[in-house]
Amino acid sequence: MGLIEITSLEQPGPERFIHATETQLRGGEEGGSFIAESPNVILRALEAGLEPLAILCEKGFANSATNPAVNSPAGEIFRRVGDIPIYVGSPELLSRITGYSLLRGISCEFRRPALRTAEEVCKTAPSASRIAVTVGVVDAANIGAIFRSAAALGIDAILLSPDCCDPLNRRTVRTSMGTVFQIPWAWMEGPDTVEEFHRLGFKTAAMALRDGALAPDSPQLRDVEKLAIILGNEGNGLPQALIDASDYVVCIPMSHGVDSLNVAIAGAVAFYVLRKK
Repeated sequence: MGLIEITSLEQPGPERFIHATETQLRGGEEGGSFIAESPNVILRALEAGLEPLAILCEKGFANSATNPAVNSPAGEIFRRVGDIPIYVGSPELLSRITGYSLLRGISCEFRRPALRTAEEVCKTAPSASRIAVTVGVVDAANIGAIFRSAAALGIDAILLSPDCCDPLNRRTVRTSMGTVFQIPWAWMEGPDTVEEFHRLGFKTAAMALRDGALAPDSPQLRDVEKLAIILGNEGNGLPQALIDASDYVVCIPMSHGVDSLNVAIAGAVAFYVLRKK
């Protein structure tokens, strides 16, 4: 294991951590890369079999990782990453990258995994399954929170329309607490999803504000064997054509004049109520 001390943000080596945008990371060599932050998130990526490329960490984190008397996530990460560059700097220097200290002292660059198709992901779901579908959800924190609640509440897979935020965006990975590596996911070819889901054996439940919509705990939804729960854009919701084509329209009952919930919160409520019994 070779630790490489950096004393300047212009020093060759860690520039991917310092200067690369999300677009540049995605478009890198051999399928691109992404950045994961904090020990628990990095360990989840390693447990998922993702390939680490380089590490950037604070001196205190490296000291903890290389101290055989300390049993810590730091040491576990260093043992598992193999022979990759590990760049080490002072907290004061590294805080200049983002304006704040590295999250729990460490970031790791990983190679992006090979993409699966929506059909492949759906076909690997159990016979009695629940999948989540996001259409036009653009906020990184919302996508991360949707993944985290999906993992916690028994959702088998997540599909995303092409205009959604990338699940491997740095903020999304951080907000999800690494659950983006645990839930199978795929990009859809387009937003018109209902016919494809029917072909794969799923009924569709569009989350939308509409008179006469079913509550999530409606008896009509309780015994649906395979259900795709569709969540829409933060401001505009779902396209009307998609709502009209769905098997069910579902709306969480509101009180005190509140018209709707944040999409990630609404998703968590729906996932819990509609979970497999």
